[in-house]
Amino acid sequence: MPTTVSIGVIGGSGLYQMPELEDVQELRLDTPYGDTSDALVLGKLGDVNVVFLARHGRHHHLLPSEVPYRANIHAMKQLGVQYLLSASAVGSLKESIRPLDLVIPDQFIDRTQNRPSSFFGGGVVAHIAFAEPICPKLAALLTTAAEGTVRPQGSRVHRGGTYLCMEGPAFSTKAESNLYRQWGASVIGMTNLTEAKLAREAEIAYVTLAMVTDYDCWHPSHDSVTVAMVLDHLQRNALTAQGVIRRVVELIALDPPVSAAHSALGQAILTDLRQVKPDRLKELEVILRPYLPGMG
Repeated sequence: MPTTVSIGVIGGSGLYQMPELEDVQELRLDTPYGDTSDALVLGKLGDVNVVFLARHGRHHHLLPSEVPYRANIHAMKQLGVQYLLSASAVGSLKESIRPLDLVIPDQFIDRTQNRPSSFFGGGVVAHIAFAEPICPKLAALLTTAAEGTVRPQGSRVHRGGTYLCMEGPAFSTKAESNLYRQWGASVIGMTNLTEAKLAREAEIAYVTLAMVTDYDCWHPSHDSVTVAMVLDHLQRNALTAQGVIRRVVELIALDPPVSAAHSALGQAILTDLRQVKPDRLKELEVILRPYLPGMG
């Protein structure tokens, strides 16, 4: 098993493992931010080496606010990940986006409140460009993979749209849900924006596969949604996601795209790193390596 892997996968609600992975090895890495959500699972999808991580843990024991996002992304960076695929369960904020549909969003709205979302601070200042939070090249490949994968009857693929990231763990009030619809948001979830910010700081290209489980509470049929229905949609979406991920991994490996995310810190660091305390630079070494004094 290689010590570096260029493609990472983070699985959300319903996607706690990837049974198609072969030559599996579990790995736990030390990070300055503590433990990752679970063991990192290294293996092969076909002929391609990938690393998989269950965002909430394989037994789903972490709330969205409890996910150690910085540790997760730092560990991916340690392994050499350049492309990060995120699969997530979401609610729909649009009539045209139905349960079991797949959405590849290109924008985010941040409604989180209580979670660290940057590696910087503590003596090092950097401001990443984040106008385009999703790598468009990865999004194009993911769309191609999703459109070419067998999906539940009637489900559709939507390229583009806005993912509203809320804090949770409670779902929206109806007033909030209707407000988000007025803002033009497409889907609502609790995790992906935080990952996207940290991935950009770590110079990892990031893309989201948002899998719709139900309409959010704005919808007139919301009261008829049952836990059993949502769980069924989670399971069916997880099966679909595995096929999509396998295909997009093949596409990335065939022609790895050069992403603007891969040089995101080039114009972002404002602090003279020569003036930063050595222990702080040590903490950020994995993130800052190309920009450290004597390392460029």
